[in-house]
Amino acid sequence: METRKHLAAEKKRCGSHNCAQAIVCTYADRIGLDDATARNVGNAFAAGMGNMEGTCGALVGAGIVLGMATKDKALSMKAMRQVMTQFQQRNGATQCRLLKGVGTKEMLRECPDCVADAAEFLEKQLSE
Repeated sequence: METRKHLAAEKKRCGSHNCAQAIVCTYADRIGLDDATARNVGNAFAAGMGNMEGTCGALVGAGIVLGMATKDKALSMKAMRQVMTQFQQRNGATQCRLLKGVGTKEMLRECPDCVADAAEFLEKQLSE
């Protein structure tokens, strides 16, 4: 059986979803969204919030899922801190441009792998 981590990464890898959409759509059933709504929620978060300057879209997607799943500001913020910390430790950055090596010419992580990592860490938080 495929895990949500692998499903999310494949959505990004095949080009059908941006990084945020890959996460939100993979968890849409868990948070009560239909696929079209889940895609629309993630529209603006491709390429680090549209300009590679912002947080990785996969992390933004994880934050959307946490907010919808917990329906609690404090709980979702605490869980998001954990996701961000784990992602930073594994990948060396949380900002899209740094992950892609823009300005440094050193790519830290490919997008499908960022999506897989965000899904892995999100899953841990959702199961706690």
